[in-house]
Amino acid sequence: MVQHLLGLADSIRHRARRRHSDPAQEMGRRGEDLAHRFLRKAGYTIVARNYRTRSGSGELDVIAWDGDTLVFVEVKSRGSEEFGAPDRAIGEEKRTSIARAARDYARRADVSWDRVRFDVVNVIVDARPEITHIKDAFYS
Repeated sequence: MVQHLLGLADSIRHRARRRHSDPAQEMGRRGEDLAHRFLRKAGYTIVARNYRTRSGSGELDVIAWDGDTLVFVEVKSRGSEEFGAPDRAIGEEKRTSIARAARDYARRADVSWDRVRFDVVNVIVDARPEITHIKDAFYS
């Protein structure tokens, strides 16, 4: 019953978003919503979504605790895997940006760097979304 209500709420939210964003942005937001729910079901404690540094030099999709590890999660969404897994789109420049934002957040939260991890959640957004979680996807 709860899953049905969450799905209904997602559906309403996504219809409202479509009026204000292009299809790629809408797919990205839907992917982030699905990843958020996936991580919560896996036992993660979500502490922030779409965190941006004050300088605008970086952005983090999801920040969560996995036990005593602070996890910075990059969510990549695609409509299909026709051109490969979504995480293939994370280049060196994006990793640098993520690391910059992660260092900013960790410093502000007073979390030592040896307690952080970088994960990626791939989301194939279709009628039956497919979610793949990659732990320790990259290091910084």
